[in-house]
Amino acid sequence: MTKVVYKSLKSERSAKSAERSVGTKRVRDAKGKWKIVHKLDANSASFDEDFRYVFSKSVAKARKENRRLAGTAVATRKR
Repeated sequence: MTKVVYKSLKSERSAKSAERSVGTKRVRDAKGKWKIVHKLDANSASFDEDFRYVFSKSVAKARKENRRLAGTAVATRKR
């Protein structure tokens, strides 16, 4: 016997992202290249979670850029 579960096609992630008070905006830097800027609401109830989210995005972007500059396509695992 199988169990049939009905669920909305909209994922739960969209609801979680709506709870965050983090906004993004595309701006141009001094060289004319597009940059994505994350905006935080300092008065929100979930400021610490929002700040952690933005920080993790910034760290991931910096790591990706460092891998690109170093010429390594994939990080290697230590055994």
